[in-house]
Amino acid sequence: MSDVIKLLSDHVINQIAAGEVIQRPASAVKELMENAVDAGATKIKLIIKDAGKTLIRVIDNGSGMSDTDARLCFEKHATSKITTADDIFSVTTNGFRGEALASIAAISTVELKTRTVDSPTGTLVEIENSKFITQEPCQSEKGTSISIKNLFFNVPARKTFLKSDQVEFRHIMEEFHRIALSHPEVEFSLFNNDEQLFHIQPGSLKHRIMALFGNTYDQKIVPVVENTNLVNISGFIGKPEYAKKTRGEQYFFVNHRYIKNNYLHHALQSAYTELLAKESYPSYFVFFDIPPGKIDVNIHPTKTEIKFEDESMIYAILKSAVKRALGQHNVVPPMDFDREGAFEISPIKKTDIIRQPQINLNPDYNPFAEEARTVISRQSSAVSHPPQLTTDDLQLITETEAGTQVKWHEAWGKEYIIVSADEKLILINQRLAWEKIFFEEASAAFQKHENLPSQKELFPQTIQVSTDDAAIMTTLLPELKCLGFDINDFGKQTFIIYGIPSGVESGAAAAFLEGVVENYKNTIESEIKNPGNSMLAKSYARKMAAKTVKILSQEEQALLIDRLFRTHSPAIAPEGRHVFIELSPDTIESWF
Repeated sequence: MSDVIKLLSDHVINQIAAGEVIQRPASAVKELMENAVDAGATKIKLIIKDAGKTLIRVIDNGSGMSDTDARLCFEKHATSKITTADDIFSVTTNGFRGEALASIAAISTVELKTRTVDSPTGTLVEIENSKFITQEPCQSEKGTSISIKNLFFNVPARKTFLKSDQVEFRHIMEEFHRIALSHPEVEFSLFNNDEQLFHIQPGSLKHRIMALFGNTYDQKIVPVVENTNLVNISGFIGKPEYAKKTRGEQYFFVNHRYIKNNYLHHALQSAYTELLAKESYPSYFVFFDIPPGKIDVNIHPTKTEIKFEDESMIYAILKSAVKRALGQHNVVPPMDFDREGAFEISPIKKTDIIRQPQINLNPDYNPFAEEARTVISRQSSAVSHPPQLTTDDLQLITETEAGTQVKWHEAWGKEYIIVSADEKLILINQRLAWEKIFFEEASAAFQKHENLPSQKELFPQTIQVSTDDAAIMTTLLPELKCLGFDINDFGKQTFIIYGIPSGVESGAAAAFLEGVVENYKNTIESEIKNPGNSMLAKSYARKMAAKTVKILSQEEQALLIDRLFRTHSPAIAPEGRHVFIELSPDTIESWF
């Protein structure tokens, strides 16, 4: 039998490693920007073209590299951060294992220019598909400039699985946010397709948050600080009234390295108990300063997951710190019995006569008397039995296209309508029926490129959003106009609303648009490629239906049912739920 086990070549090994470390363009951005921070840079510029598929360039003014280091840094597991295995448990830098540049070089064309402060000339290194093309002296500024071109050009299967440019750039923006937040002392710039999106000056953490997510965050967040022997906690948390229906800006950093930790997220979320609406999530930017020996950062290739030596204690400290921060800034209403609404107890005077409470009984009351039985029976019937329907309650209103006679009575509250058709009872969910109607109207408007009715605002509204949200709003402008929004991009992350869809309240337009953007961020990526036909139509239908549900007259019920049964597949709502259910006599009989 011949041998079947073979040693892989370095090129194949690097490509396999690239699959773990470089999953998409944003992964390369993360590695290059972290290297720039580790090099002591005070200015970092990120240049992107075609969502990183064509070009990713990071320019920094850090320490630079010598000729030898410029060549050696692309070798597998070549690093200046650790020497022995014990060093892993005391590392304080972002990267340390030395696999990033080797992995990047295996799946792209790389050009590196670098110069140290004491070197008269720089070094140029060009690599393609892990092969060194050239290394020669060149003119270069102090620091390092590294360009990645044609990412995944030699791994077509990986390139095929990349999402649309909008999705990939959103991931790049997220990595940019994480690194910019964790190092507010560094100046950052971001260029996308030759357009400058960010130029952020060094400053405090609060100023960095406002620069990334908008000046409105000045009023949306409060500081949190807690210093203990185990961990020091600092940062900002969002006020409950600004919580979002989807997870928005939520960031944990341990020793200035971004991490994901559901356990700590639960601790922070539980501190908001009874302060948040159902299924709402607060924003937070929380930093943990902890001795490196108390954590293990080497459990995940991207180092976004770490292990704590005493996680349960950190959970308790974080929850306590957040509760204290909310209380100190009057976010939690204080309990003050001196305020209006407290019990008023008059003081007792010396001249007052104290009497024992008396219980008054009617000794002549007979529960078996005819009058008493009638009262009790009437009360019991009112509580335990609903009003009985008669044939007079049912009125013929209209006919469906199929010719089926439809009858119904008053709406069951605001939510349901009971219909009698073909010897069956049909229970219609009014809200889901409106969702179905509005969804089909929006979908038809997108397909025909026609605008739904719009109502002009007496005073145009101005809204300011974060750079990330502004990019999404710009992408969605054509679809928003189809829905009836008359909205223009005013530049500098500002939009002006001149008109809103008929049926949307004037003051609710900004919240409506914020919900659309949040849904866009959290929609499955396959749908994001065509947001207008699915996500946006669903958001529009959901918002409009919530405003439309009310107790309907018989004429309004007739119109609703007529519009519902003119839609495609009227029984199924946009989210897949049943709009109505049918109850046959056999089904009802089985209940008794």
